[in-house]
Parts: sequence; structure tokens; C-alpha cells
Amino acid sequence: MSTPAVRPACDADPPRYLTSSLLTRAGVPHLFTTRHFPGVRSPRDGGPPFDARATALLAECGLGREPAAFARQVHGADVATAERSGSAGVADILTTRRPHLPLAISTADCLPVVLYDPVQRRLAVAHAGWRGTARAAARVAAEALLGQGGDPAMFVGAIGPSIGPCCYEVDAPVIAELDRAFSDRWRAWVTPRGAGKWMLDLWRANEDQLAAAGVPPARIDNLRLCTACRPDLLYSYRRGRGQGRLVTLAAIPPRGPC
Repeated sequence: MSTPAVRPACDADPPRYLTSSLLTRAGVPHLFTTRHFPGVRSPRDGGPPFDARATALLAECGLGREPAAFARQVHGADVATAERSGSAGVADILTTRRPHLPLAISTADCLPVVLYDPVQRRLAVAHAGWRGTARAAARVAAEALLGQGGDPAMFVGAIGPSIGPCCYEVDAPVIAELDRAFSDRWRAWVTPRGAGKWMLDLWRANEDQLAAAGVPPARIDNLRLCTACRPDLLYSYRRGRGQGRLVTLAAIPPRGPC
């Protein structure tokens, strides 16, 4: 497996977090943690994604005005609206209209998706593994912003570090679920690996879902950084036996550019 180059998003070596150039240009405070980010808590604890060790660095990144909103993720496609910090319930998609309120998604191979509508000033984040992909979580996130009056042609977004098509082998039950949901599409997302095995490209599947919702591909920044390929930088549930989690954090800026 090749090792993609990573440009540190801050002065630390190794990098503690990564960012998307598209979201940065849109003025969106955000980050994708690496395994070197301090104070990341396990979602199994049922509490906030960070402890006090993260406070200073979150403030440095423009994400420290208030604690994050988060949800108990269940690999679905339900949407919760966050109005305040803390738990927003059970959901794999969070939306907000509140500036400064960070939305958090925890992952360790699944895709974190961030979508921002700079015109209506709405934000959505989504957690999409193969189950969430089969339930069209990325498209549902885009449609949640559409339902608030947004124009998908104006959205900007990013897909953070997640398991890539180089490393994500799946079996027949996964393919059966994709076939039920996307009978005319799923074959473009897989490469046969042998009897009953396929390599699944979650990146392309979710990019296609966002495009189907009307989001221009050029306005989605996929970091294309495989969690399984980079144990030095990232956590991978498959490779690391669930040893840690990554957190995606994003917030609406106080006065973001259109």
C-alpha cells in the first residue's frame, strides 16, 4: 500500500489535526483529529468527545467558544438538530444553524462528511460506514440542508480520513444491502477480489450520493487519506482493533463568506 503525503495543518510534528482547503476558504472552523490530538474521549463513554486536555488546542483552532454537540451514532441515517452543546440524542447526522456551536462526529474507518451552506448559513455533519452508505447518510445530510432552503450548488464540504478502496474488503451480506438500496449503482463502487469478496470504495459511493443531491463534485474536498494505510497518523478500527477514535469537528463561522 502506498503512503500518501500529508501536510501538517499546524506546526506540531507529527500533526495533531488536518483540515480541508475548501472549508478553510469558506471560513468554516473545522478539524479532523489525528491520533496525536490530545484529550479525545471514547464514544463508548457516552459523553463529550473531548476532555480538558483538548481545550487550548480547540481554542487555537477557533472551535473553543463552547463545547461540541454530539450524538450516539448507530450506523443509520437519522438527523438530529443541535441547538446547544452536549448530546443531541441518537443520530448519525447532525445539523445546526447556530454560529460557533461545534458539531462532532467520531470515526475510526467510517467516513466523516461535513457540509456547509454559506448562503443560508447552515451546517451538517454525517457519519457513514457501509451501513450508513447503504442508507444514503451523505445524501440525507445534503437533503437536510436543502429542506432548510439551501441551494446544493452553493454547498461546500469535505470527506475526512476514512478507510479507502485500497483496504476495505467486504463480503456478500454487505453487497446485498448495497444492492437493495442502489441496485443500479453499487457495481461502480466495488472491485471483485475473489469468491464472495469485494473491495468497496466508500469515498466514491458517498461522493456519488452528494452529487445525486445536487452538490457539485468540485465543491467537495475528499482528503483521500486512508485510515488503514496510516497507523502512524490515524486510528483504524479494522487495523487497530478499535484502539482509538478520530473526531471531526466543524462550526458555522460568525460571518462566513458566500
